[in-house]
Amino acid sequence: MSEYIEAIGRRKSATARVRLYEGDGEIVVNSLPMNGYFGRALDQMVIRQPLALTGTEHSFNISIKVNGGGEGGQAHAVRHGLSRALVAADPNLRPTLKAAGFLTRDARVKERMKPGLKRARKAPQYTKR
Repeated sequence: MSEYIEAIGRRKSATARVRLYEGDGEIVVNSLPMNGYFGRALDQMVIRQPLALTGTEHSFNISIKVNGGGEGGQAHAVRHGLSRALVAADPNLRPTLKAAGFLTRDARVKERMKPGLKRARKAPQYTKR
């Protein structure tokens, strides 16, 4: 294959490795076309956001390997990695992507269970007698 630009994006427990090649806008996720891997239109829209914002929809072929997490987390991990790769390809896109919040790693993850509680924070109901 030809030269590529690679970046990694993360969200919750999902990790996406994104590679940009010169091309006409084809997006492949885990060896499947994007709409074959991400069925929901919302996830597809989330992935295309950085491309639409920077006007580079038809400038690159994109190869993505994603694992871990659920569909939504994976889509956001891809968006994060794609934004980083676009900045590596053209540093002039950084202010646009930064202002949209696509370069910021969303650090929110599920909180762990604590002993004696029903969920991470919900305590059993207090009984006086």
